Amino acid sequence: MRIGIDARFYGTAGRGLGRYVSELIRELELIDRENDYVIFLRRANYGAYEPKNPKFTKALAEFPWYGWKEQLIYPFWLRKFRLDLLHFPHFNVPLLYRRPFIVTVHDLILMKFPTVRATTLPPFLFRLKFAAYKVVIGSALRRAREIATVSQFVKNDIERTFPFAKNKRITVTYEACAPTLSGATGSPKDKTPIARPYFLYVGSAYPHKNLETLISAFAAFRRSGFTGHRLVIVGEKDRFMTRLENETRSAAADANVVFFGRATDEELAAIYDGAQVYVFPSLCEGFGLPPLEAMSRGIPVASSNACCLPEVLGDAAEYFDPSDGKSIVASLAKLASDETLRKTLAEKGRQRAQGFNWKDCAEQTRAIYERALNK
Repeated sequence: MRIGIDARFYGTAGRGLGRYVSELIRELELIDRENDYVIFLRRANYGAYEPKNPKFTKALAEFPWYGWKEQLIYPFWLRKFRLDLLHFPHFNVPLLYRRPFIVTVHDLILMKFPTVRATTLPPFLFRLKFAAYKVVIGSALRRAREIATVSQFVKNDIERTFPFAKNKRITVTYEACAPTLSGATGSPKDKTPIARPYFLYVGSAYPHKNLETLISAFAAFRRSGFTGHRLVIVGEKDRFMTRLENETRSAAADANVVFFGRATDEELAAIYDGAQVYVFPSLCEGFGLPPLEAMSRGIPVASSNACCLPEVLGDAAEYFDPSDGKSIVASLAKLASDETLRKTLAEKGRQRAQGFNWKDCAEQTRAIYERALNK
């Protein structure tokens, strides 16, 4: 078989999606010595990937995500590669692509949170983009030979939102922690760059991440008597994170909220290891990789009980209602004051994280490729 993987999101440029693409390709290189692969990359990440398996080659596909070139030129440009199958690891399948493909759908968050606070576009353009999103993802699901997704929750969500998908084969291929993070080492705990004790959040500041509610609940938590704690937020200082930081400061919110910005792997390892608890207040996730990564480093986790998170984290987290500030405060107070519970959750978390690995994801994905080509 000649299989293509649309890896334009490869690496850090694609954030969580980039992690999925890069880890999947790395494992496929290890397990597949039979099929030929073409990995499509953009100029920004072309040098980040060097094939280690002679059955893998790469090609430069300088077609921006979600743009008109992706829809009108990319599908015809792909024809010259004579692919038997193309794997789109995201919903943005060109409407005009007519050869066999599979698609991975990570979540339907845009369907649930179509708010202008989640975009940098003016309202009119956002509504136009949202309408286009519904058309593109619906078309991708309808035309795909097979569908992959990252949790049972998302599979069920797809079938509820797009009833025709109940007649499609949808396979859950769980994600996993990146080996580079779970094994990374940073500064010793006593040299962590932030004064302890602190709660930690790592990720973006998109509205569905619910950080405004977390910050408000943290202020209430400190007023309840835990005045020595800090809340550390690590993430790229893009428009959304900058807006959150400005709103937090202008509202005279607690000065013990630390906006660290983007961290190197070494800094992030040190920040993780110095944290008392990792907090994940998200309203909606497809898989929920950040709390699982915290678990892999032995950090107890307080998590939202929404969407897929109980499915992924199991009994290894302290759960709260993300829409209820009092529920968040109660969980933070419980973990801050109970060292035995923190140790128990840390041990359960390590074991839980070990149950997910990228090799399984790659093997399941390869099986999808084979089924798709036999249809």
